[in-house]
This record gives sequence, C-alpha cells and structure tokens, in this order.
Amino acid sequence: MNLLSSENMVLFSFALIVIAFLYSSVGHGGASGYLALMTIFAFSVAIMKPSALLLNLFVSSISFFFYYRKNFFRPKLFYPFAMASIPAAFLGGFVTLDNAVYKIILGIVLVFAALRLFGIFNFKEKEAVEINIPLALIIGFSIGLLSGMLGIGGGIILSPVLLFLGWANIKESAAISGLFIFVNSFAGLMGFFLGGKTIPTESFYLVPIAVIGGVLGGFYGSGYFSNKTLKFVLGTVILMASVKLIFP
Repeated sequence: MNLLSSENMVLFSFALIVIAFLYSSVGHGGASGYLALMTIFAFSVAIMKPSALLLNLFVSSISFFFYYRKNFFRPKLFYPFAMASIPAAFLGGFVTLDNAVYKIILGIVLVFAALRLFGIFNFKEKEAVEINIPLALIIGFSIGLLSGMLGIGGGIILSPVLLFLGWANIKESAAISGLFIFVNSFAGLMGFFLGGKTIPTESFYLVPIAVIGGVLGGFYGSGYFSNKTLKFVLGTVILMASVKLIFP
C-alpha cells in the first residue's frame, strides 16, 4: 500500500469512515467510494481492486445484518440475481484488465455512482410488480461480471434497478443489495485468488476503520436516516476521482 504521511493517513481514515457510514446506511458495501478515495490518494491499481472487495465483505455484511433484523430482506427476490451474479463475479475476479482500460471503465462506473448520490438515479418507489425471473438473471449476470472485474459489489447498480422496475421498495432494495454485494465480493475475491494474486497485507489495516463507519451506518440507515449534505460532498469527491481516472 502506498505510504501516506501522518496527516494524509488521518484524512484518508476519516474519509474512509464517512464513506463506509454513508454506503452502509443504504445497504451498500462502499466499493465505489473506496475506489474513488484510493484514486485520489494515488493508490496503485493492483491494490485498489482487492482492497475494495475486502472492505466490501465487512461493510456489506454489517449493513445486511441491520436491515435483516428489521425484516426488510426478501429471499425470493434475492435468489435470481445471486444465482447469476456469483459465477459471473467469480469470472470477473479472475480477469485482470489492462490498467488503462480498468481506469476508464471504473471512471464511467464512478460517474454513475456520483450521479446517484446527487439524487439523479434515486427512483421513487412504485407499486409492487412481480419479478421477471429471466430478466433478473440477465441483470444479475451483467452486474456480477462487472463487479468482479472492477472490484465492486454491484449494489450501486442493483438498487436503482430494483426501484425502477418496481420489484422492491427502498428498504427492501437496501437489504437485498447488502447480501448481493457480499456474495459478489466474495466470489470476486475467490476468482482473484485463483488467478494467482493475493491481497496486500496492508489492506487488512483498513478493515477496522471501515467497520466503524459500517456499524454506525447500518444502525442508523435501517431506521430513519438521511444526510443530503454529506451525500452531496461524497458524490463530488467520487466525480472528481472519475475525472482523474478517465482523463489522467
């Protein structure tokens, strides 16, 4: 991991807690935020992907736990997406993209994540609609493959899709996304390992920092929590990182 000065490490740690807090509050693992943060602090591509997947495992599982306790999880809606996404994420984790290609694709995904934080893709709840299994399988496979290749969990994409299609409400989509991100991140890491690569030891030092934000975010988010100002700031940071990736 890149060596950071004491001041930069404090700043990085604080930002990491905020990102984990915000993403966990809406049922996400935070990978897109972690990747944006690591981009800004000039982490190497080789470190970014495994670190983001590792942090995703912890934060998404914490978030899912809190939403599950509130009975927002719908297993029948989760399974079709997971069945297709897990093998796809495994294949994606096995793939190593060229650094330039990786940065461009990740930059585009981060633009999407930033716009969602700005409220552009925060679709309103619709009247409940029965899930279309074939379509859910296609969506799950596509998100899973992209997740494994980039080191994200896919929740930032799945949640708005669930709301747009009317298959889940906001709290249900958060619960489903939490577990979806966990299984995709795990599958992505397995593919990463079988590709002959390992997680840098230093990446594990980031886990307890992210867990602090994840616990707080999951606790407040599963109840009644909203902070538009922090989301706007986070969206701006992610957008800046995406520009840095696409136009180095």
